[in-house]
Amino acid sequence: MTARARHLDCWWIAAIVLVAAACTAAQEARSGDVPTPVPANPVESTTPLGPPDQNAFSNTLGGLTSEERELADIGDIFFQTRWAPFPSQSELQDGLGPIFNSDSCANCHLNNGRGEGPIGPQDTIAVGLFARVSLPGISQVGGPAPHPTYGLQLQNRSISGVPPEGRLQVTFSPVEGTYGDGTRYVLQAPTYELVDLGFGPLGDDALVGPRLAQQLVGMGLLEAVPEATIRALADPEDADGDGISGRPNEVWNPRTEATELGRFGWKANDATVEAQVAGAFAGDIGITSPLHPEARCGDEQRSCQRASEGFEPEISDEILAAVTLHTSTRAVPKPRGEGDASAQRGAELFRSFGCASCHVETLETGDHPISAVSNQTIHPFTDLLLHDMGPGLADNRPDFLASGSEWRTPPLWGIGRIDEVGRRQSLLHDGRARSFEEAILWHGGEGQAAMEAFRTATAQERADLVRFLDSL
Repeated sequence: MTARARHLDCWWIAAIVLVAAACTAAQEARSGDVPTPVPANPVESTTPLGPPDQNAFSNTLGGLTSEERELADIGDIFFQTRWAPFPSQSELQDGLGPIFNSDSCANCHLNNGRGEGPIGPQDTIAVGLFARVSLPGISQVGGPAPHPTYGLQLQNRSISGVPPEGRLQVTFSPVEGTYGDGTRYVLQAPTYELVDLGFGPLGDDALVGPRLAQQLVGMGLLEAVPEATIRALADPEDADGDGISGRPNEVWNPRTEATELGRFGWKANDATVEAQVAGAFAGDIGITSPLHPEARCGDEQRSCQRASEGFEPEISDEILAAVTLHTSTRAVPKPRGEGDASAQRGAELFRSFGCASCHVETLETGDHPISAVSNQTIHPFTDLLLHDMGPGLADNRPDFLASGSEWRTPPLWGIGRIDEVGRRQSLLHDGRARSFEEAILWHGGEGQAAMEAFRTATAQERADLVRFLDSL
């Protein structure tokens, strides 16, 4: 057993000791209901653990067993850990890299929220925004074909002695438009370029797709929605003629080594919370696990390969399980639209405009190993299906069955708290939208009709719909 593998037992014991003290003061989230038409989330959190502007996504689901709460808190310790290269001064936090995008989960998911993309020509801040890369074709498991040198994700950071792969550069161009009442608006169209490449150009056939880290609420609830429910919502041939033709993604689960229904990620390219967590450890932080036991060094990256030789997986199945449970049990914030006439009107417009055709309001969960997420009525505003959103949002990079213009319907619960948890709203898959209005106006393809209904609505109707979204 290597030194790096040995230290995991010490870390596990230390984490348990720390959490045992913290658990005596843990608060359990309570249930709450909000009258329709603004829907309720019966398993949401209503007990903040700190300032509401920061901790709206950090509360733990009610109904967990004491063992589950303790394990989720242990997972939170690893989620917050800032990893360091091996060997470090502390054996409790080494294993970073050799190449990576971030040194902790919490850096991209501040307070369990989403990343923050650049929002203007002079803005150089981008946290949790990275580039997926691949080549045309498919891998052995049916996913994107990795680039032989740069793999499936461009890492812009590295440990000492190992060069980083490069960085994602964003520039913006204005896209002007007009609402039906003559009011003008300006969107920002991003152009992406990979610069400072450490191992030569990717080649003309390389495919690049930007991705922004998503907020982590209600993940276990979505995992508990029965597969049959999701598949029943699909209408790939648009048999009912409503212009909506959602379809499921079929993706590789590294745990079961089988193809399964995709649920998570911008293109529904992960089947389970565990698969997404393990993939993020490997791709974002460079931390290997039993699901991804090898460092992601390209064919030409000799120093990266040398730095990763001779080590066993850097986190165990037990640590992976703890972080997965933490991620699965972040409670959904309580909607704030009760008694708000504008939000109530906006909820009706959300339906009449056709938004709810993809952003399905109500789903039922089934049996799940976490009993707190089992057999619940939830309101996530998603069908977890792929929809063609048109050329304006396309990255032209397929992912399993998802085409270059298809995206999973993102859940909307908690969307009104994004700028409270972080510093600002960065909406859509790359953070280009600075407001709800901009996010809606980027909708094309299957979302075109709903977008047009919003664009041609009165100013008051637009304000009511935005008020509703902000209440979620």
